[in-house]
Amino acid sequence: MSSAPIRSLTSLLGNCLRQAVKTSYALFRIIVPIAIGVRLLELTGVIELLGQVLAPVMALVGLPGSMGLVWATTLVTNIYGGMVVFAGVAPGAGLTVAQVTVLATMMLIAHAIPVEASIARQAGTSFRAMAALRIIGALVAGLLLNLAYTLTATLQQPNQALWTPPPRDPSWLGWATGEVRNLVYIFLIILALLILMRLLERLGILKGLTRLLRPVLTLLGISDRAAPLAIIGMTLGLTYGGGLIIQEARAGQLSRHDVFCTLALLGICHSFIEDTLLMVVIGGHLSGTLAGRTLFALLVTWLIARLLRRLPETARDRWFFGRQS
Repeated sequence: MSSAPIRSLTSLLGNCLRQAVKTSYALFRIIVPIAIGVRLLELTGVIELLGQVLAPVMALVGLPGSMGLVWATTLVTNIYGGMVVFAGVAPGAGLTVAQVTVLATMMLIAHAIPVEASIARQAGTSFRAMAALRIIGALVAGLLLNLAYTLTATLQQPNQALWTPPPRDPSWLGWATGEVRNLVYIFLIILALLILMRLLERLGILKGLTRLLRPVLTLLGISDRAAPLAIIGMTLGLTYGGGLIIQEARAGQLSRHDVFCTLALLGICHSFIEDTLLMVVIGGHLSGTLAGRTLFALLVTWLIARLLRRLPETARDRWFFGRQS
């Protein structure tokens, strides 16, 4: 039996392993210091203060002020952190399914901003532009959903969560153990994604998928080269899709227009499977968390693509693009 296929497979695995280490290192340089900073913000009560600031904003989207702490925790930490806070305050809030869907959709659009906007920045976008896009986008989506549910009188029945997350270990050891476990998961998933992408590329499946999605992606200002990365980010999450985008951007494979439009799409609509299911178990309805979020993401990305084409280069550089580190 020829050893050529074995050598080819060994070469592929070796290249993917080196790329996974390089990509993960770039991500961990962002994630680790920010995770420590977020932990300190939690311990010093800053997140709780932010929740109080956001309480009046919640009224704009038809939610009680207590949900401000839920969204504040989600914005600074992640969806899991927001779910833990939600489990503590929701039982006494008398929320309807419509209200939980509004909150859940806002959590899906805007969460883990310090980490995820920093990842987007490493790919060459502006941190403040990405952070503003997701926070303002979440509020606009919340307003539109609340209006739609109110006018149609739908999903007004009392909410019943399907699952309550277990309490987190508040100790430093428990926190550190969880963070290390997350980093290991990230590395393994990135490695698996790189191997999968190379295999799909060799089999010609990526070309076929890109060809199928080309009309929609072209409308959104996303090139064929960025299409597989957009698909990965939308299905698995911004951390993984963003990590691969950083790699491609630094290799000069993606234009800045591509990077921004792709990350704009992923910022609003990523992790279709895991994150959406998490919101379903707390009571969020798919009409908002999946259908509404997807349509909103497509509309916003289309508008951004048109705006970027019309703006002079100096304005794009100042407001949308950042320096790659």
